[in-house]
Amino acid sequence: MKLHHGNYSSSSRRVTIAAALLGVELELKPLDLRDREARARLEQLNPNSKVPVLEDGDFVLWESNAIMQYLCEKTPGQTLYPSELRDRMEVQRWLNWSSAHWSTAIGFLGWENVWKKFVTGQDPDPEQVKRHELTFHQFANVLDRHLANRTWVVGDRLTLADIALATPLMMTRAARLPLRSYEHIQAWFARVQELPAWKQTEPPPMG
Repeated sequence: MKLHHGNYSSSSRRVTIAAALLGVELELKPLDLRDREARARLEQLNPNSKVPVLEDGDFVLWESNAIMQYLCEKTPGQTLYPSELRDRMEVQRWLNWSSAHWSTAIGFLGWENVWKKFVTGQDPDPEQVKRHELTFHQFANVLDRHLANRTWVVGDRLTLADIALATPLMMTRAARLPLRSYEHIQAWFARVQELPAWKQTEPPPMG
């Protein structure tokens, strides 16, 4: 299987982490999205022009959460995507929540504090940063309360929910995410960062 991905894409990284945890070998195809030819090739696979994209023979799949689920379904005996209905729906709920709220809130701050200068040369807009921080706090409070008496997000073991929610935090410092007051998120994220699969998928320094 081939994975077209971006080194600094948290969506791409959640797939590579899941693959590492599952013991699935992927042929990694890094893409520089600043390159017009690379983006044109990507659009042939994904009309949204976004990474990651999985190629499994003649089957092409985009959207990172769907790719993670696909890899789980192809791996007998895996526990990242539980087979018990209620646990699976809990995982599914957090995957949806991550896509709709968590990743979006973090992505806006990442744009203002990291990528905006890199792409446009412009500095962060303080008003936009303040607005996006309010949204971040709204959802960080939800996750922090949920993790108050838990080691992992769903049940008593690591699942796809943890991977999906942790990867947007990979650039916490650079994106200046206001995590200081969320002790339960910090403790949980520290556990995720200790996973060998997290360390193995660390992107190279930004140049």
